Amino acid sequence: MMRAYAGLTNEAIERVLELSADAHIQRRMTVKGSPEFHKLAGAIAAYGRTLAVLTELQEREEFFAMIGEGGIPACLQPVC
Repeated sequence: MMRAYAGLTNEAIERVLELSADAHIQRRMTVKGSPEFHKLAGAIAAYGRTLAVLTELQEREEFFAMIGEGGIPACLQPVC
């Protein structure tokens, strides 16, 4: 189940990157300062925030998968 969920996260990250790239391209072809320019700038910022959330989710998934496979990693075990 965790692998299927991780695959969906990766697909979502790829899609957000594609949308962001398209918005960047459109913004470059738009008159600077126009309403459309500002709309695209807002969309690009939103894609960036979404990407930050998705990558954080991906890192947590990887962390919990690592814990599930072999117990607590050595870096997190108490020092005796």
